Amino acid sequence: MQRNTIIAIAAVALVAAALPSSAQAHCDGCGVAAGVVGGLAAGAIIGSAIANSQPRYVEPAPVYAAPPPAYDEPPEYVEGPVCHMERRQVWDGYGYGYRIQRMEVCD
Repeated sequence: MQRNTIIAIAAVALVAAALPSSAQAHCDGCGVAAGVVGGLAAGAIIGSAIANSQPRYVEPAPVYAAPPPAYDEPPEYVEGPVCHMERRQVWDGYGYGYRIQRMEVCD
């Protein structure tokens, strides 16, 4: 909050210094210079405000999952069904006849 106030006061001081005084009333190009200085000051203020507005990233909460089961024996010795692929004749269901299809068969 205080930083923004200091930046605003500095911008006002720059613009006030760029405006022509009564002693410079005969100056024909001073209005252009005041506009350029004012534009630079406004650009600096807006640019610093944009640069300081960083996107905030909130890290999601960690997700804990159960670890995979650990086997004491190698996988080839783990008990369970033994499966293999076989070719079997299957009726296609559309009335065209039988066809050969690969199927997984577990013992």
